[in-house]
Parts: sequence; C-alpha cells; structure tokens
Amino acid sequence: MTPAEAVAALTGRVSRQVRGKKEVVELAAICVLAGGHLLLEDVPGVGKTTLAHALAQAIGGTFRRIQFTSDLLPADIVGFVGLDAGRMQFRPGPIFANVVLADEINRTTPRTQSALLEAMNEGTVSVDGTTHALAQPFFVVATQNPHEYHGTWPLPDSQLDRFLIRTAMGYPDREAEREVLQGAARLASGEGAVLQPADVLELRAAVDKVRIHADIEDAVLDLAAASRCAGSLARGVSTRGAEALLRAARARAVLRGRDFAIPEDVLALAVPVLAHRVLVRAESGPEGAASAIRELLTSLRAVA
Repeated sequence: MTPAEAVAALTGRVSRQVRGKKEVVELAAICVLAGGHLLLEDVPGVGKTTLAHALAQAIGGTFRRIQFTSDLLPADIVGFVGLDAGRMQFRPGPIFANVVLADEINRTTPRTQSALLEAMNEGTVSVDGTTHALAQPFFVVATQNPHEYHGTWPLPDSQLDRFLIRTAMGYPDREAEREVLQGAARLASGEGAVLQPADVLELRAAVDKVRIHADIEDAVLDLAAASRCAGSLARGVSTRGAEALLRAARARAVLRGRDFAIPEDVLALAVPVLAHRVLVRAESGPEGAASAIRELLTSLRAVA
C-alpha cells in the first residue's frame, strides 16, 4: 500500500465514524503523520472524543482517556513508583498509550498540565530520575471548551506550543447529523483497524522525504518575519512555529499523494498551525489571532 493509499484508508475509516467533518479529520491525520498533537476547542457533544477514539481504532493502537479535573495530580497522568510485592516498581499512568485523549485539559492546574510537556515533546516521561519511553506512535488529542471559563486555568504558551494544530469541530451539517441519529457512526465504531502502529511510523518516514522548494521556505520565513512586525500582534511566529508549519505542509503533501509540497499546503495550514502561537494586542480571543494570520497571508500574496 502506497503512502497515499494508507492515508486515504485512515481518513476514510475515521470519517465513517466522525460524520460530516472531512476537514477536521484531515487536520487530525496531518497531526498523526507529522508526529504532532491536536488541540480541539469546542462545546461538548460535537464528536471530540469520538474523533480520538476513531483514530486509535483506525491505527490499531491503544487508547486512553484522561478526564482533567482540578484535583488531578501529575502522577495520575505519568504514573508513579510504588511498593509491589516488597519491591519498588514503576506503575505506568494512562499517558502510556498510542492515542491519549486529554479531556478538558484547561480544568486542571498548570502543574498537572505541565506533566504532559515532556511526553508531548520528547515521547518520554521521567519519574524519580528514571526516563521511560512512551509507545510509538504517540499522539495527544486535547480538548477544552472555549465558552466556559469558570474554574479553568488557561494553557500556558509553552503548553500551547506543543500542539501542532488547534482547530474546532463545529456542528455537523443536517444530513451528517441525521446519519448520527440513525446510528451510522455507532456501526462504524465496530470496524477493525486499517493500519498498524508500524504503518504510521512508515508514513512519518515518508513525510520526512517530502521535498520543500526554496521558494516555499522563503514564503514561510517571510510570514514569520511579517508577524513579528505586525501592529496587531504583540508576539509573532517563533522559529519553532515556522518549522511546525513546514512539517505540517509536508504531511499535507503526503495526504494529497505528493512527494513535494506546494504553496497551497502552507496557505491551508497557516491558521490552524500558527494562530495559537501568536499573541494579539487587543483582547479579541482566538479569532483575533486567526484574522491577523489571514491578513498577513493576504498582504504577502499582494506583494508577491
């Protein structure tokens, strides 16, 4: 099976369970291919948990759901060293899975949120001075409700930066919602895996081989530089953000069946990859950052 066929099988399998959300499914697949993580901001009941579970089923991987609450401790996520049969042994936490759903991540304290930092960045966790490798592939889908701030702790910048893409599920269209009500999504949840974890690692190797023309690199560099001078932004795109955009563009190229990236890949992913990495000057919420990125893209295209 070619990389394009493998990705088509993955997105097709997930789309049968997550109805009417082709764009979100593709963004999730791009995260998986690029080795990144996904942050979903939306109201409850629109399929965030279903998406994470469907991805785990599709790649034949293990799945764990962590409900973040105010009393959750770091050890509840990464695990702890405890006495077992007279010996001190490490007991792995739920982070040791291929797909981890961090549900309502902003309902726990910054200390507990930070327990995910090493795991998301390095693929390891350190407990009592010992480093433990996580399962590969490793993919975090985190959710938070943007409309309910009571009793929440906003994610710090360092945590947000670990997410390759931030997006929203949105409500399905009428026909897709009808299919959900008729139970089509539940029937699809019983289907088997279309890939195996080893196949995902091969797809990530294919992403590494995607060619990036110097003109596309220059476009990303221009976008990053323009964001640092934009009057609407107090903080622009970092070098890590520019690198993440190129990585995501490579993954989108594989998803589209190409071994080379095109400008469209960068344009399609600029907002979901960069909007959560910049800081708007006015209190205008997530849309302010997204609008600022779109304005920069428009101005750069006008100059070009």
